[in-house]
Amino acid sequence: MSDINFYLTPPHACAYLAGRSANTLFADPALAVTTQLYDTLIDHGFRRSGAHLYRPHCTNCDACIPVRVPVCEFQPRRRHQRVWQRNHDLDVRCVGAVYNEEHFQLYQRYLAHRHGENRAGEPAPEQYLECFSAPGIDTRLYEFRREQRHAQRLLAVAVVDHLAQGLSSVYTFFDPAEAARSLGVYAVLWQIREAQRLGLPWVYLGYWIKECRKMSYKGQYRPLEMYRRNRWLRLTGDEP
Repeated sequence: MSDINFYLTPPHACAYLAGRSANTLFADPALAVTTQLYDTLIDHGFRRSGAHLYRPHCTNCDACIPVRVPVCEFQPRRRHQRVWQRNHDLDVRCVGAVYNEEHFQLYQRYLAHRHGENRAGEPAPEQYLECFSAPGIDTRLYEFRREQRHAQRLLAVAVVDHLAQGLSSVYTFFDPAEAARSLGVYAVLWQIREAQRLGLPWVYLGYWIKECRKMSYKGQYRPLEMYRRNRWLRLTGDEP
């Protein structure tokens, strides 16, 4: 860490909590982003957006908490078991992080449902994959498909980074018409099982924000570890 230069942004509007300002700490963008570098930084609470490695570094707020699941100790709740059973008919296939028109169309439908008309800055087809992948990182796309009328219908795509110490859940988008399946939850449960199968100790879920509805769901996976005061601590309740 001491060999890496970091840059702090000026205050800007928080993307998660209305009315708050935020600062973001970026690793030197001139550095070549590699799996080894990201392995180091993710263990210090950083995340990746495209080829940029960052961590919230706000002056008066620490609501964004990096969290990870110790997969060997994970205890699925009854809700998780129901979600797993509800999706037992899905096939999962790994594909490379390359542009796929079917994926992009699903991503467009997901954004339209999630954000409605407020979709400023939406990436063009040739750019959207840059939000999820980066040269030097082992990023894989997992398709969740269901056999329907002799065709494999695409229901969801999970973007996952493979790191030395675990899987990092980058983003999941899914068919809004299949909301009853809880495909976002299922994708996380599947990644936990995949990490177990691969003998990896962690699934990194990014930032848990208790006060933000879209980010608070990460607290449901237990046990859960959070990065606080420069070390990983076991979450014992609903605290940050």
